[in-house]
Amino acid sequence: MGNRATEIRASLNHPVIDGDGHWMEPLPVFLEYLSETAGPAMVDELRALWHQRDLWYRATAEEQQHQRLRRAIWWGVTSQTYDKATALLPALLDERLPELGIDFAIMYPSFGLTINTMGGADLLCASARAYNRMTADMFKPYPGRFAPVAILPAQTPQQAITELDFAVKELGYKAVMLRGNQERVIPAAEGIDERHAAWYCDNIALDSPYDYEPFWQRCVELGVAVTQHSGSPRWSDRASITNFTYNHVGHFAESNHAFARGVFLGGVTHRHPTLNFGFMEGGVSWACQMVNDMIEHWEKRTRDNLQYPNATNVSEFKQYISRYGDARLKANADKIMDSLDAFRPECSIAELSKPEYVTDDFDASGVKSKADIRGVFANNFFFGCEADDRATMWAFDPRMGIRLRPVFSSDFTHFDVPDFNDVIPEAYEMLERRYVTEQDFREFTFTNAALLHTRNNRNFFMGTVVEKAVAEELKLAIV
Repeated sequence: MGNRATEIRASLNHPVIDGDGHWMEPLPVFLEYLSETAGPAMVDELRALWHQRDLWYRATAEEQQHQRLRRAIWWGVTSQTYDKATALLPALLDERLPELGIDFAIMYPSFGLTINTMGGADLLCASARAYNRMTADMFKPYPGRFAPVAILPAQTPQQAITELDFAVKELGYKAVMLRGNQERVIPAAEGIDERHAAWYCDNIALDSPYDYEPFWQRCVELGVAVTQHSGSPRWSDRASITNFTYNHVGHFAESNHAFARGVFLGGVTHRHPTLNFGFMEGGVSWACQMVNDMIEHWEKRTRDNLQYPNATNVSEFKQYISRYGDARLKANADKIMDSLDAFRPECSIAELSKPEYVTDDFDASGVKSKADIRGVFANNFFFGCEADDRATMWAFDPRMGIRLRPVFSSDFTHFDVPDFNDVIPEAYEMLERRYVTEQDFREFTFTNAALLHTRNNRNFFMGTVVEKAVAEELKLAIV
């Protein structure tokens, strides 16, 4: 019996690029890199953090309830021996990739996904640096089939710029990932025990206390796309103490939705029109909803389209009360005139209409039309979609009025991929069942990943097994 993934790949007239593959880091080796980077005390600090995060498993049911300890994942990687070894060993993955029906893979972390959730700046930056050094070393022999992704700590823009420069200029990375929603203690709550202090989620693209503009500019200068691969497991609606699935379902999409809103409304793509953003592992269904939400809000919340409260004719309104109201309504008619907005009680029309309170929420975005909104979502935004996510087909539905850019993501290594050989066949089912066309499938598994990473770096795929195909697809000259 033949290999189904290989057969599918042979039937295609284009390569397959995995836009979001994962590997399983050798943790003892990582600890050696961490010790070399920041000293043995930092290793002890990381182990203490691991112990703290494993508290749920040492607590009684009563303690879990009393402390509201969230149910975390109990294992997160594939259990199949051959696949697990493949996830750990870049040499074996390099050998197997064609067998899996994939030509080239952008490689994201597994354990490394937790690094950007570390609170302490010293541990965060040291762990990111150690990860980036280790990963660069381990994938260095295999540039033809892999582009590993560097982790950028981004609690501050300077953190992100420092590691970006080191990763690209010193280690040779071409792809990076960060966390676009930073958990910060509310300034008014500072001084309280960190475990109990009130915190908020700071979108680094909108309303942040830090200016990330130099970071966005540096990404353009160094030719990297900004990809987020971060979830929302600590957000308030993910607080089940017993059910991991309750906490896990949709958490990447929720985080991506928040970051994308900030990037768009904060005008990052307006100021840097050649900067691409990849929102990984959350699918594209949330983006289908979001682009239409933005269009609908633009119709009503831009300055030219706003209906100001003072457009209400108070005298005429009182006449309606006099004509149609009961005795109690008539008796309160004058008071009602100062409560004509259900969401701001006891505010007069004059107060509601003060110019300083009325803003155009789309000012920073730079969009002037619905077409401009569609342009950002169709040209600058890319959405990582797993192989078995049928909602990917919505990105190509002409009834949407916009064609979005989903990126094929194998999610190799993780628990939701029990057999590596089944990934390409699962993705291909959308074509077999005619949910998507051949052109849709081509864009999903090849074109969009290439576009994401070549817009500011036309040489991203130089020296790889897909170099020629990418150049032909994107009409780029091979240097």
